[in-house]
Amino acid sequence: MSYYYQKPQISFGGPLTRAVKIIIICCVAVFLYQLIAEEIIGSSDINLIFGLVPILVWKKFFVWQLFTYAFLHGGIFHILFNMFALWMFGCELERHWGTRVFVKYALVTGIGAGISTVIATPNMGVPTIGASGLVYGILLAYGLLFPNRVIYLYLLFPIKAKHFVLIFGAIEFYASWSGSSDNIAHFAHLGGMLFGFVYLRYHSLLSG
Repeated sequence: MSYYYQKPQISFGGPLTRAVKIIIICCVAVFLYQLIAEEIIGSSDINLIFGLVPILVWKKFFVWQLFTYAFLHGGIFHILFNMFALWMFGCELERHWGTRVFVKYALVTGIGAGISTVIATPNMGVPTIGASGLVYGILLAYGLLFPNRVIYLYLLFPIKAKHFVLIFGAIEFYASWSGSSDNIAHFAHLGGMLFGFVYLRYHSLLSG
């Protein structure tokens, strides 16, 4: 029993898988372009054009934003956190499912998070950016597939994956409906988890 317990603790991430590697490369490349555009050229138009602006989706049919917003990020810690979580949980999911299934799931959760934001805040004119909705969808799948894996919260506190998902899901649910003004896309996080859960159930992806 001791060996079985210890093994999951060091099984996160591992070597970069194909799809996760491509997503990370794309996000980093876009982030570097953002820095160049904002710091050198002095333009932030990329966020308005390719970030998710709900009112533009509804009134001007900028539907591509439901996909492209996930590749933009708002700062170094934003992208580092998302890419670290993507590597930590996404690589094992891709190895478990295979690249094709993983990519489909990532698209569903990323776009689903965008759809949730557009529906919940239709008049918002501020861009939502980042892969957090996709990451939350991946976290949900990890917690459901490997519920007893131990995650170190803040790298200090051991907690089982299923409890980790429940805690973060509850936080996002409360924040989404409490009118929080912390500039965090809580509806996107919750939407990524919701669309992910429906997709997992519909396609029976929770078995080994």
